[in-house]
Amino acid sequence: MGTGALWGEGLVPAGDAGWQARPEIGIAVLGATGSVGRQALDVAAHHPARIRVVALAAGRDVEGLGELAARHRPRLVAVRRPDGDLPSDVPWRWVTGAEALWQAATADGVDLVVAATPGLVALRAVLAALELGRTVALANKEVLVGGGDLLARVVRGRGVGHLVPVDSEHVALHQCLRAERPEAVQRVLVTCSGGPFRTYAAAAMRDVTPEQALAHPNWRMGPLNTLNSATLMNKGLEVLEAQRLFGLAPDRTEVVVHPESLVHSLVELRDGSLLGQLGSHDMRLPIQYAMLYPERLASPAPRLDLVAAGRLTFEAPRYADFPSLSAAEAAGKIGGTAPAVLVAANEEAVAAFVAGEVRFPDIAHVVLEVLERAPRAPVHSVEDVEGADGWARRAAREAIARRR
Repeated sequence: MGTGALWGEGLVPAGDAGWQARPEIGIAVLGATGSVGRQALDVAAHHPARIRVVALAAGRDVEGLGELAARHRPRLVAVRRPDGDLPSDVPWRWVTGAEALWQAATADGVDLVVAATPGLVALRAVLAALELGRTVALANKEVLVGGGDLLARVVRGRGVGHLVPVDSEHVALHQCLRAERPEAVQRVLVTCSGGPFRTYAAAAMRDVTPEQALAHPNWRMGPLNTLNSATLMNKGLEVLEAQRLFGLAPDRTEVVVHPESLVHSLVELRDGSLLGQLGSHDMRLPIQYAMLYPERLASPAPRLDLVAAGRLTFEAPRYADFPSLSAAEAAGKIGGTAPAVLVAANEEAVAAFVAGEVRFPDIAHVVLEVLERAPRAPVHSVEDVEGADGWARRAAREAIARRR
């Protein structure tokens, strides 16, 4: 067997012990106007007798939040930096400002927080919800990758709050691991579509456009996740998430390219058995799993027709052509603030590519340069994570400027 931590020593529940179905779940959705947020609300609407929307939050979109609030009737609607006037003749309470996400996550009547905002902006809100003993359905890679040490201190160190994953890959792993003893697990295989440039030679990727990179072949996601899927940074972050969520050492986590994206991840056991979870290309399936865990109810997602799906193929990842995978793995091995540096530098590099300031391969090169220069430091507080984030963004902008 490999060395290092075993399944069951991570942040998510190992099995269903201690979990009981609740007759009604009050939810707060952070990032409600985004892709995952809207699909979480679709799930809530599909189960009106079980899921009650208490609070909605987003960054700027007052109109979008207002439309969702009129449909789902929360008590509180939070927007950090409103892009318009707040309607006054409404049955809910508006809150604004830097604490908006925190207020939504800690609102009275919230049992579960769906954290679907991009970036580290929701870190304080997620920590506050966990401190209150609430369940967090986490769809935010940056919070877990950059702030994982802080989440671990609350969930494992203090024994309060619960964390369940939302990403389809981690939901798949959790379903495969639920019934397995930790010592039976050999490794986990995180599947990867390969993105829109799976068949491109490295030289051809120099000329790809943002429009091409935003055209994911299988999934409907927000722009940052879609761009990260094109560079395979998304998969690198998901490997780090899997290690943190399930308490797995790096030598127990691997990536396998699966273009059809129907097998969402696999677990290999000591005897050589492979357990995989299959499902349609519909995020409402893993979102509902996280929101209603450990229950299984009818889902609004379509059923997978295996005959129609046809063949399933698997390939090895091309690390040389997609160096973002190597960057993520390096950050995970360094630990401390390095994952937060990785996340921030990547966001700056992606934004520069979308703005036409750098070429597609430069995204990974900027990240690797910043990661190599980054100070090595532990994470003791939110300020440590936010400080590393700020340093990495400045360093990334300097690296981008040298490439213009």
